[in-house]
Amino acid sequence: MKSIVSILIVVVLLLGAAFGAQAKSEAKQYYQVSADSLNVRNDPSEKGEVIASLRKGDVVEVSDEAHGWLQVALNKTSGWVAGYYLVKTGSGGGKTTVSSGSSGAKSSAQTVQADSLRMRKGPGTGYSVVGGLYKGEAVTVIDRDGDWVKVKTPDGQQGWVASQYIGEGGGSSSGSGDSSSSGRLNGKLIVLDPGHGGDDPGMIGKESEAQEKDLNLETAFILADYLRDLGARVILTRSEDVKPSLPERVKISENNGADAFISIHYNSSTKNTSGTLTFYNKGKDKALARAIESELAEGAGGLRSNGISFGDYHVLRENSQVSALVELGFLSNEKDERIVRTKDYKRKAAKAIADGLVDYFN
Repeated sequence: MKSIVSILIVVVLLLGAAFGAQAKSEAKQYYQVSADSLNVRNDPSEKGEVIASLRKGDVVEVSDEAHGWLQVALNKTSGWVAGYYLVKTGSGGGKTTVSSGSSGAKSSAQTVQADSLRMRKGPGTGYSVVGGLYKGEAVTVIDRDGDWVKVKTPDGQQGWVASQYIGEGGGSSSGSGDSSSSGRLNGKLIVLDPGHGGDDPGMIGKESEAQEKDLNLETAFILADYLRDLGARVILTRSEDVKPSLPERVKISENNGADAFISIHYNSSTKNTSGTLTFYNKGKDKALARAIESELAEGAGGLRSNGISFGDYHVLRENSQVSALVELGFLSNEKDERIVRTKDYKRKAAKAIADGLVDYFN
């Protein structure tokens, strides 16, 4: 009798393990990379150290989510990527190519030799632009790949540049190769302020209970990419789920001498209001608000523009830099909420704001 019981116990344990393994397998989620190049970081934050990179079309297994960042499995470890660059796919059949974020190259201090120089996401002109450098700027070389070097600026921005334009001393090269002065926002510093955060969710969606703080941050990340592609340097008042105080947000703008400060929000109303709205506070801000509103009015994502309006908001009122606050749709309106939650809308809205900044400065 004891032997029969023992056999039954073993069978139950084996079946339990088999079902557990099957459940674990079925729980796996696979996503495909939609960006040309995607950094993998050691923390779910833009401040996290880059430990690897993914290429467009790579398929990765996702195991966790935090504040819009997804944890992906690598060869013998894991890392975090911005979730809006991943598209869910059916299986893990695709090939994943992971490039290490560091090759052990010895760091060295250098200066920019070209009049202007594009920083890219990876070592080659096929990668998107993440920022711009100018003649005489000091950088630290932290990695090398053929004729390209990865550099880090004093304010922490990182990117790849053609090594021929980096060297000792002031230099005199005008920089033909990948250096360029054609970026429409070259030399401009834009501070992006994703509203709310931390224990302050902002507005809550009527239908899905989407939290404004998350939509604000996701939109800011996308907008930052557009602006860097245009040659601008970008600083975010927050890059994770924290809540800087209103004075701290203004201080980031003022201390860095921002050429423009853009606060990003989604709206709410007791009425069935729909559409976008752009706010200014001082006379100096009005032209910027109008330039952004004009682009949003072109129909970004299918929402109509409600024009520009005076707004007595701290981040505008106390900011000596040119500033605007954009409300990109009403979470209290079910139709608006369904639209603004889509990746397509956030990209179109971000592009409209970027185009508005180009119009304003040019």
